[in-house]
Amino acid sequence: MALERTLAILKPDCVRKNLIGEVIRRIQEAGFTVRALKMINLSRVDAEGFYSVHRDRPFFGELTEFMSSGPCVPIVLEKENAVADFRTLIGATDPAEADAGTIRRDFADNKGQNIVHGSDSAQNGRLESNYYFPEVEIVSNAG
Repeated sequence: MALERTLAILKPDCVRKNLIGEVIRRIQEAGFTVRALKMINLSRVDAEGFYSVHRDRPFFGELTEFMSSGPCVPIVLEKENAVADFRTLIGATDPAEADAGTIRRDFADNKGQNIVHGSDSAQNGRLESNYYFPEVEIVSNAG
């Protein structure tokens, strides 16, 4: 099986709760390799661009307002089966429905503020990674 890339975003609630280190520790313990990482402040326009696929959904305004409410940490992750494995690690979007021991179950307050974003497909993992990181900033597995 080939290596797959996924994008994680440690959301503003994760940063506010000082959980960056704990979440990254869990990610690395689950076998993911960090290929790129930075802390940024998303503008509302940036958040709207990233989540444009949800523009017609009722939660779009709340989501983009939240994502631009404070710093967040986008991270490019890589491993075999990265997308599915990461979604298993973080748990269901609604922390009340997430399995015990998942990141969202352990740390999220609600469906709207759920600690972390994860790509939903390998194709989106690459597209989303490139939204935050030009390919030249993503460290390859060579070297």
